[in-house]
Amino acid sequence: MENKKLSNSLEEVNASIDTTTKQGIFRKLLAFMGPAYLISVGYMDPGNWATDIAGGSQFGYQLIWVLLMSNLMAVLLQSLSVRLGIVRGRDLAQACRETYPKPVNFILYILAEIAIIATDLAEVVGMAIGLQLLFHIPMLWGILLTFSDTIILLFLMKKGMRKMEAFILALVGIIGLAFFTEMFFAHPVISDIAKGFIPTLPNNTALYIAIGIIGATVMPHNLYLHSSLVQTRKFKRTRIKVGEALRFNFFDSAVALNLAFFVNAAILILAAATFYKAGMFNVSEIQDAYKFLEPLLGSQLAAILFAVALIAAGQSSTLTGTLAGQIVMEGFINFRIQPWARRLITRALAILPAVFVLVYFGESYTGKLLVLSQVVLSLQLGFAVIPLVHFVSDKKSMGKFAIKAVMKFLSWLVATIIVVLNVKLVFEELQDWISSASHPWIIEILVVPIVIALIIVLFYLTVIPLIKQAKSKEAGYIHPEIATAKEFSKPLYQRILVALDFSKTDDGVVQHALSLAQKDSEYLFVHIVESAAALVFGDETDDFESVSDEQRLENFAESMSKKGFRIQSQVGYGNPKTLIPKMAKEFDAQLLVMGAHGHGWFKDLVFGTTIESVRHKVQIPVLIVRNN
Repeated sequence: MENKKLSNSLEEVNASIDTTTKQGIFRKLLAFMGPAYLISVGYMDPGNWATDIAGGSQFGYQLIWVLLMSNLMAVLLQSLSVRLGIVRGRDLAQACRETYPKPVNFILYILAEIAIIATDLAEVVGMAIGLQLLFHIPMLWGILLTFSDTIILLFLMKKGMRKMEAFILALVGIIGLAFFTEMFFAHPVISDIAKGFIPTLPNNTALYIAIGIIGATVMPHNLYLHSSLVQTRKFKRTRIKVGEALRFNFFDSAVALNLAFFVNAAILILAAATFYKAGMFNVSEIQDAYKFLEPLLGSQLAAILFAVALIAAGQSSTLTGTLAGQIVMEGFINFRIQPWARRLITRALAILPAVFVLVYFGESYTGKLLVLSQVVLSLQLGFAVIPLVHFVSDKKSMGKFAIKAVMKFLSWLVATIIVVLNVKLVFEELQDWISSASHPWIIEILVVPIVIALIIVLFYLTVIPLIKQAKSKEAGYIHPEIATAKEFSKPLYQRILVALDFSKTDDGVVQHALSLAQKDSEYLFVHIVESAAALVFGDETDDFESVSDEQRLENFAESMSKKGFRIQSQVGYGNPKTLIPKMAKEFDAQLLVMGAHGHGWFKDLVFGTTIESVRHKVQIPVLIVRNN
């Protein structure tokens, strides 16, 4: 059901783990540790495997630096997410909902849902591949079997956050142990690994995979998730205790995400030490990796461990994906449904593209589907990262815990790198699509406008808060003393212009305007005819609408004059945004009274907003009356 009041993030487990009773640094640290391990599984999910295997097999160790850079980005961004959740007690979705207008929030919500579906798509395909490799279950059946993880999720959520964290940690341990053993079999060359930390991008394919690695490593849904999970810890809301919680959670994030980095590096190194070394440069399918590992490493155990780790990665990631979906839905649109229903909806939307690819293109395309899902995640990153940086930089809402100049610089640097790489990728992909398409005009009509719209939204998210911040600084924080009551006097308006639009708001507009009347007040009631004829012919218009409107206004003015008011009337023809300020100047008005149009953001886009335009063009007070 939809709640009018914004509830706590993940309300059923919010502040459910009490840290106030723990004594000693070590016990307190253990009490706070846990959320980052749920986050870390997203950094080692099957989508990462696809990008890491593709990068290692095609370019050897050359893209290890991308993994390191992505990990440093992840630690920074997750620490910002933690800061938002602990200091403000809001997850990223809730903070967006409280800050941005509805149309922007709606776009951000849709993009966040797409990111979660892309994440779940990777889990679906990864789990199905793991089941096929280990138990020889057809991939299509494996994909359909992934619906069953809803039962596991419900069971764990009933047991509480600590049980879920323990379960996830066990799965992470399985993944780490499996790849530590794989590395033992592979015998990589240490000096070659060291060279991989030197930044280089051999070609556009490397860029595509690098962006996929960034999308797979720094996952947007984790930013929403982490800002919520840290709120499961109960602590005193004092400045000292909040600072303590931030330090403990940063340690938790640093340890968990560095473990994830070693797992990802191990996958890429394994692919480089086996496939790239053997001249097998096009191994991007997880199934091929499994098939070639046994003969290349000389051990059947290597392939089995690979499949077990894949299932563990898929299962752990899908649980955290469900929580992220719940957080996004409740945070952005304040709509709450049961976790099992949320799980089924997300999983169904992820299964559809997976089944489509399997049926029409075959299993050989599943690897490409995994890499594509990670690129989609990377493209969504800017829409989560930029609001996050703005929120934690805001001294008004964060107080003493707003990030300092150095952290702010690094945060914006990371956001810039992500956005620039994604814009470059989108531009190149669009060029390829248009040049290779048999009907390029279809892409130009359908895809290009969407891309332009998203760039505009990204620009809005980046620039508008900076402009508002600049205006706030311009206004200054030090104000003159507040005037005493005796210095105030009721303003007297002798000349009042009243704009009527012949709608239901007019009653309120007239009532408010006449209540301001003084003994010698004069009124000018105006109405603007906005018909097509009026816009073209101006005051020469003689159609039915203009004639009837003019007569209607005259009748109204006469009736008000009979009641003792000094009334004039005037009809304008054309654009009210231009004519109302002009009439106010000619009448020498001291006050303008208008009615709010009352329509929402969609009609604003279609019809425009007269009030905003008029308000900025006149130099007098404007009273806006809304009909209740």
